[in-house]
Amino acid sequence: MEMTLCFPLLLLICSLSTAQHQTESDNEIIPHGKQAESQGRGPTNVSDRQQTGTQDIHAVLREMSALLAEQRVEMRHLQRENEAQTAKLKELELQKTEVERQKTELELQKTELERQKQELQAQAAELITMKARSNVTEHQVEALMRDGEVKQVAFSASLLASGSGHVGPFNTQTPLVFRHVLTNIGNAYNPNTGFFIAPVRGAYHFELYIGAGGHASHASGAHLVKNGGQTFMAYEHQPSGFGSSANGATLLLEVGDVVFLRQWGNTRIFDNENHHSTFSGHLLFTM
Repeated sequence: MEMTLCFPLLLLICSLSTAQHQTESDNEIIPHGKQAESQGRGPTNVSDRQQTGTQDIHAVLREMSALLAEQRVEMRHLQRENEAQTAKLKELELQKTEVERQKTELELQKTELERQKQELQAQAAELITMKARSNVTEHQVEALMRDGEVKQVAFSASLLASGSGHVGPFNTQTPLVFRHVLTNIGNAYNPNTGFFIAPVRGAYHFELYIGAGGHASHASGAHLVKNGGQTFMAYEHQPSGFGSSANGATLLLEVGDVVFLRQWGNTRIFDNENHHSTFSGHLLFTM
């Protein structure tokens, strides 16, 4: 822009200098003897040249003025564009700063989320450990309770709940239900079914006593049964009078095993308030 302004000024200075130098040269070149002749027509030529130079200067000035005006307009336009670009650049810088701030904030949030995630994972692992320990403790307590309970298992019951009489005879073997319960520590014996169900694995001892009323055709007898399989038997047959038979066994039982008495077919069993026919059992020790 400065070079564009300086060039017309240089052109104007050169034009003025050239016009002045040419006038002086014309005055020096004309001989003295011919000055009178030259004076007759000289003024006209000098005046013409001066007028021509002045016109050139005015033309250059007008051109310079127009050029300066155009350059001022262009400078104002460029200045406005520069201001607009500067404002836009500032806005972009602000936007860039805001983006960087948001990016930093997101990074901080991401870091915080990762920390919370790790903390939650640690808490979950701790809960799992605590739950496992709680389960172990619960199982230990249950085992101790079972051990405490199963160490106290014993029962004894007689055949008839009351009165006097015979049970049987039956055509087939029939489970016996001893309804008069004298002792049932641990509630392992059920007086409604006649079944003893082992609450824990261990060695149990059972005893059975069978009352026999004399009869020519019917004996008295029953089997000790474990899970449906016969083990020991008590049997007595006499034609008259009263008698009894007894037996006992120690059985290794698993949890849930069933022990009961099964009456032999075509036999009858006597009982009264003296409780001649009984079924008893108790836990010896756990296994």
